[in-house]
Parts: sequence; C-alpha cells; structure tokens
Amino acid sequence: KKVMQLLRLRQIHNATFVRLNEATIRMLRLIEPYVTYGYPTVSTIQKLIYKRGFGKVDKQRIPIADNSIFGEDLQKLGICCTADLIHEIVTVGPAFKQANNFLWPFKLSPPLGGFSKKTKLLHYLEGCEAGARGEEINKLVKKMI
Repeated sequence: KKVMQLLRLRQIHNATFVRLNEATIRMLRLIEPYVTYGYPTVSTIQKLIYKRGFGKVDKQRIPIADNSIFGEDLQKLGICCTADLIHEIVTVGPAFKQANNFLWPFKLSPPLGGFSKKTKLLHYLEGCEAGARGEEINKLVKKMI
C-alpha cells in the first residue's frame, strides 16, 4: 500500500510516469501482481497528456487546456508549453521529477472490451493483465483513453 502511494497510484485505473532506476524497479516488483507497466511511445504520451492531462496548480487539479497554467517554477526549468512538458517526460530529462510532479495522476476509464475473461491477478505472460508488458502497454492505454 505504501509503495502504491509513493508511485501516486491511489485509485483503480490511475496512471503515472516513473523514472526507471534500481529503486523504482524494486518497487514495481513488489506491487507487480496489482499493476501493469511498460514503455509508452511518444504518441501514447502525447495522447495521454492532451486528452487526460491535468496540472497541479496551487494544489488544485486544473486541465491542461492552454499554456497559461505552466507556472513560473516550471518556466524556470524551461517548460513553458505542453510540447516542452511532453519532451521532458519522453526524454526523462533533468527536470523530469518536477514535470511529473506537476502532472496529476491520469484517471483512465476501464478498457474498451474489458479485461481478459480470466482472473486479472495473473501475470501478463500467463495471458492476463498484471505485470510488465513492455511495448504492449500502448495497446492497453489506447483502449483506456
């Protein structure tokens, strides 16, 4: 439960971006039966941010509709528009932590067509939903946007 809170996954069908290092890989291994994860493409990240993106402004959830919501703290880091935010997330640049913290966790809908008929708590390699998907995460996110 604590690991899920650290990754900002507090509700079902939430999504966040995570920088992969040794510590986060260990965290993902601990919660692997309950989450699915992988490597999103640039187009998937763009669709997520444009369609489901919300920013954190004064601890409030504000939709990313125009570039006026990017505050001075993000502009000091060189993030002044949505394209800069997407670039920072895709490249996992030096300001990734601040950019990711600015993004509210994505609230996705259940996937079109539903999950597989089998139990959802088995691993992806066993034909179910949980665990590491690699590039296949893009298909699932596309169904959930």
